[in-house]
Amino acid sequence: MQDTEVSRAGCGKSFTSIILAILSLILIVAGIWLVALGGSPYYVLAGIVLAIVTFLWIKDRPSALWIYAVGFLVTLIWALWEVGSDFWALAPRVDIWFVLGIWLLIPFSNRLLSTQSGTKHAKQTLSVVMLIVLVTLGYSIFNDPQEINGEISRTQPAATKEIPGVAKEDWPAYGRTQGGERYSPLDQINVNNVKDLEVAWTYHTEDMKTENDSGETTYEVTPIKVGNKLFICTAHQFLDALDATTGKRLWRFNPHIGPTKRYQHLTCRGVSYYDAAMSAKMNAKSAAASDSVPSTLCPRKVLLPVNDGRLIAINADNGEICTDFGDKGTINLRQKMPYDYPGGYNPTSPPVVTASTIIIGGSVTDNLSNKEPSGVIRGYDVNSGKLKWVFDTGAEDPNAMPGENTDFVYNSPNAWAPLAYDAERDIVYVPTGVGTPDIWGGNRTQLKERYANSMLALDATTGKLIWNFQTTHHDLWDMDVPSQPSLGDFQMPDGQRVPAIYVLTKTGNLFVLNRETGKPLIPIEERSVPQTVLRGPQTTGEHYSATQPFTEINLAPPGKLTDKDMWGATMFDQLMCRIIFKGLNYEGIYTPPSENGTLVFPGNLGVFEWGGLSLNSDRQVAVMNPLALPFVSKLKKEDPNRPQTIKGSGTESGFQPMYGTPYSVSLEPFLSPLGLPCKQPGWGYIAGVDLTTHKIVWKKRIGTIRDSLPKLMQLPPLKIGVPGLGGVISTAGGVMFVAATQDNYIRAFDVSNGKQLWEARLPAGGQATPMTYMQDGKQYVVIMAGGHSSFGTKLGDALVAYKLPDKN
Repeated sequence: MQDTEVSRAGCGKSFTSIILAILSLILIVAGIWLVALGGSPYYVLAGIVLAIVTFLWIKDRPSALWIYAVGFLVTLIWALWEVGSDFWALAPRVDIWFVLGIWLLIPFSNRLLSTQSGTKHAKQTLSVVMLIVLVTLGYSIFNDPQEINGEISRTQPAATKEIPGVAKEDWPAYGRTQGGERYSPLDQINVNNVKDLEVAWTYHTEDMKTENDSGETTYEVTPIKVGNKLFICTAHQFLDALDATTGKRLWRFNPHIGPTKRYQHLTCRGVSYYDAAMSAKMNAKSAAASDSVPSTLCPRKVLLPVNDGRLIAINADNGEICTDFGDKGTINLRQKMPYDYPGGYNPTSPPVVTASTIIIGGSVTDNLSNKEPSGVIRGYDVNSGKLKWVFDTGAEDPNAMPGENTDFVYNSPNAWAPLAYDAERDIVYVPTGVGTPDIWGGNRTQLKERYANSMLALDATTGKLIWNFQTTHHDLWDMDVPSQPSLGDFQMPDGQRVPAIYVLTKTGNLFVLNRETGKPLIPIEERSVPQTVLRGPQTTGEHYSATQPFTEINLAPPGKLTDKDMWGATMFDQLMCRIIFKGLNYEGIYTPPSENGTLVFPGNLGVFEWGGLSLNSDRQVAVMNPLALPFVSKLKKEDPNRPQTIKGSGTESGFQPMYGTPYSVSLEPFLSPLGLPCKQPGWGYIAGVDLTTHKIVWKKRIGTIRDSLPKLMQLPPLKIGVPGLGGVISTAGGVMFVAATQDNYIRAFDVSNGKQLWEARLPAGGQATPMTYMQDGKQYVVIMAGGHSSFGTKLGDALVAYKLPDKN
């Protein structure tokens, strides 16, 4: 029996010694590598401590525990110095130390050590240190240094400004109005009762991704609501009309889009609605100038963008195609397109509809080739579908119509995000991207960059340019203007209200411009940005803008990333992330792409994507959901004259060929060897901005990793701040609603302070923007839970509506 005990003790000692030796060796070797790159010496020192502990452990010395306790305590102090009381940043710095500390204290590992004098006190000391660590972690859960905890004290005015032609109960456009406010004057659901919301009905579209579909098949739709009908488009662009009270389908229109993997995106963010009588009230200026003859066949119609390059008009009353529109109900948006192929030009966002004109842009394939379709913006007669005007962003004369033997200009910067419309002034606002390929611009002409990455203000009836403002110069990072701008009033310091446009960008800037002139309403400054490639060869044929515009309201994380910001599940993959980080080119935002590899932060998804913000002009408050997820771009030298062997739509991540340029590029999220983000959390937030002070008043992490791990690895649902794709809305009830996150929830927050008021589990990913409406005296909140195949959320087909319980 005694021999067995001795054998077990020896086994425990040997196993522990091996583990300690391996861990210390890894820390010393990798730590020296990090120090050589100019990084923190902590890991080398930690490895030396563990090596000493290993030696003393082998010698059965109680001082092994003393040294380990001191090393652990110093690690905690170092961690607090680096990241403060941030639970998710502290945990990976101490988790291995903590687990190993438990192991060292159990009898199996320390039985031989226990026979030595002084062991008891050493164990007690280590136990005290571990208790200190636990208390510190517990405190950090409730004291997040990343949070901003302010309060917007201004209350909602008793009466809100009515919008001509837009019923208070309805949501008749993508952003409720075509001004893109994403704000509802309804207040039946408010901060006091939102906690009581329950499911009113669920509608299943029965339209799911197939094996022949695009790798990015998504449900990003925001329904619209007019009268007693909801209208939604599905991933395959079925158009469904639903009863607003019950969610029952009234009719369906099938555009017969064929399954193919050649679309870069298979998605529909929404549809547009036209009613001649309602539109005349909403768009008086446009109606007065219009000579368009209203349709008797389709006086009310829904306009459906289809990913294969069609715009279809459908009778809103019965789901029949409007045969008096376009060519038997359809406009072919691929007409006169250069280098046309299926999926090359891809309308994914709803058009603007005035009393006379339909205005539409579209997506053009990223990073496939320098011979791609045009990103031209076009205006069509709202009743006949006849082409009225064009604005080709890459043309010498952007309004020049293509002739019989001429096409639009290839690779013109496109406008893939939803547009916005000022009905009072008959101005359409167009957010543009960069002319593809995105990551190398050596052969772009000044002409093709003139209107890239810009906000364009066009006369909605003629297409003539009124003003333009560029948000990024010579873009090499895919920093499109990614979302529908929001129109509202801006209060000047003297109390005067000025018509404004709020422009969100991937860089995190919120530009506030006078929407009549394009002049800044809050200060904008051109700042110097990096100009050279520090590691690896200089990029062939490339040049860089010396400055870029920055504004006072910026939602990007402050300052540059440092190796302190690196993360991992343990200190070992965190160490590897630090090494990778130190080896990349990175001098802050706008660091040039390189063959060595460049850290792009904000990353390709940007601080903001297509979701936009929610604007309450009456209260002078904006709420939004910014991101903070770095990417890595790495150029690879290629023959610019190589034959094109990859067909189809290209991708937004992974390998991208950029045919016709001297490089291909790889674009990937910045991940650890374990596949976790190398930047410490949070990666997703919500925020509230006071537009009178230009300050971020509150900012909170949003979302957990509940749906990002296998079920057997579930952790407590602590708020970590996960990425989100989708937008926010707010209401006169003081409530902000958002889904979007990688965990399958819809949540409600207090607009004044960001306090969470309610959450509900969704059957799939909610990568969409909610909406709200009133029907039969009840307010509903609706979200599409269909998931996003390239974002990694669960796919589904459910449109879910919530309301307050019926009173008995």
